[in-house]
Amino acid sequence: MTRLRLAATAALLLAAPALAVPVTAQQITMGVGSPVTSLDPHFHNFGPNNAVASMLFGTLLEQDLDARLVPGLAESWRPSPDGDGWEFTLRPGVRFHDGAPLTSLDIAFTLARVPNVANSPGSFGVYSRQVKTVEVIDDRRFRLRTGATSPVLPVDIAQVPILHHATHADATTERFNAGALAVGTGPWRFVSWRSGDRLEVVRNDDYWGPRPHWQRATYRIMTNDATRVAALLAGDVDFISEVPTGDIARLRRDPRFVLSEKGSLRHVYIAFDHMRDGPTPFATDNDGKPLPRNPMRDVRVRRALSLAMDRRAITERVMEGVAIPTNQFMPPGAYGYDPGIEVPAADAAAARRLLAEAGYPDGFRLTLHGSNDRYVNDARIVQAVAQMWTRAGVRTSVDVAPYSAFISKASRQEFTAFFVSWGSASGEPSAGLRATMGSFDPPRGLGAVNRSRYSNPEFDRMMLAAMQILDPAERERALQAATRLAIAEDAAILPIHFQVNVWAMRRGLRHVGRADERSRPQDVGPAE
Repeated sequence: MTRLRLAATAALLLAAPALAVPVTAQQITMGVGSPVTSLDPHFHNFGPNNAVASMLFGTLLEQDLDARLVPGLAESWRPSPDGDGWEFTLRPGVRFHDGAPLTSLDIAFTLARVPNVANSPGSFGVYSRQVKTVEVIDDRRFRLRTGATSPVLPVDIAQVPILHHATHADATTERFNAGALAVGTGPWRFVSWRSGDRLEVVRNDDYWGPRPHWQRATYRIMTNDATRVAALLAGDVDFISEVPTGDIARLRRDPRFVLSEKGSLRHVYIAFDHMRDGPTPFATDNDGKPLPRNPMRDVRVRRALSLAMDRRAITERVMEGVAIPTNQFMPPGAYGYDPGIEVPAADAAAARRLLAEAGYPDGFRLTLHGSNDRYVNDARIVQAVAQMWTRAGVRTSVDVAPYSAFISKASRQEFTAFFVSWGSASGEPSAGLRATMGSFDPPRGLGAVNRSRYSNPEFDRMMLAAMQILDPAERERALQAATRLAIAEDAAILPIHFQVNVWAMRRGLRHVGRADERSRPQDVGPAE
């Protein structure tokens, strides 16, 4: 199984005296820093949505705090004896919140629905495309036929929430968001949802796994950093995610609170318009006139922008040390990490030489787009990158917006350069590599969130071949080679850093941080 070897920092219990949360308390209120865009678990492959889905729904396999596979709705799995796909056995007695039993038919229904969700801005199809057919053996046993070896299928399938074939027949995203279909097998039952405000859930006392400590949980969406911290200080919430970097030291010193930290698998990066050969909407000459050709299609320009970007300075000054600079897809110690790919040293002079070689001795003008409420310090990072590019000769302005508005435009290929991220929640890099940089080809499971429309047939070939390699060490080498081609050589995207997640809570609570950075009430309990 894929294993994450990224070191974790344990929850930090401050020694100064303070009142503890009573162990008998049965309700928790959480303030989370990222927006939740839908309760449809297949609508948008998006970290905050996936965290909520893991509260309400179940998956065949689950992952522990370091992204190692563990049994979920399936109690066991093994390669099919004939070498075509995998066999799974469901655990007995699992029921949906409405009392319907979980059977193999639900798996077949779910995998048929996943690639057909209307208007999905980030399809889960990247995880299901390997499955050609679902062969039902009986109520608890089934085979996922792939037509070939499929070593990464268990990791992929662990990302897909399971629905009921009758309850969710003809389900629409709108009905999920209204709450009528927020019916799963997860540890929490749906109570109410106000988009952009809060989700209310109650404990599922019939849950097959460990029961959460809390009887009820309120999951408040608080995208403003200052508001989130103020709510914790005032006692309006018990727990917050995404502690602003500027408040970490202060909260550590405050005896009323506890912090927990965990290195994540999420890296933030800059993507470019690889689609247009002619003019691109947000790059002009220095007089503001459209350029006849899209400069982002020239690898020398992309490499110049990479050299102009001081990743270490962003980590130290913008992220205040709570990040790991990178120029690849996986963090140090993780499966797929390549120690031979170094973080480039910033070199504005070399960047200017490359720009001149590409035909831009005087640079050009560019707008860098991004969100201002999704990632830790996202707007500040965008501003810092723009300043660095400007010093290297590409005069860059900034346009940031709430994530929901920004990502819709990015998904329609409206930008020239934009700031996004990918979290390798599975611990397996192949899903993210093929989703973000594979040529946009949904039938082949490529390019599900390739918003830049980068396309390199050799990269596609390498990725599809790597997914057939059974030996983990050999597959890792193949994935490293694909990473070197697309990122280190082609500069298809410009990775900046991996986030280190920091949570804060009232003293008397404990929290288990996860590499997939999910913030969930089932991961919080009374301190022992």
